[in-house]
Amino acid sequence: MSMISVEKPTPETLRRLNVESWGIWECEISRFDWEYDETETCYILEGQVRVTTAAGETVEFGPGDLVVFPRGLKCTWDVSRPVRKHFQFS
Repeated sequence: MSMISVEKPTPETLRRLNVESWGIWECEISRFDWEYDETETCYILEGQVRVTTAAGETVEFGPGDLVVFPRGLKCTWDVSRPVRKHFQFS
């Protein structure tokens, strides 16, 4: 079972989640370690990312993907194309 959830949401799902009201985060091509203090849900508008968890799981995502990172996750982000995403913490 993957710790990180990636799906292609329907327009209805995006409306229901009110994704347009979420904040925007941008990141240039880079590689960095990250730890999630809260669960983050994000919708990728642009870019390409590979995330590798401390347990060795690798997940890739890009435009049109809805991604959920669980609270407590430790991982490394490898951004191969500049990212622009909507995000929300819960």
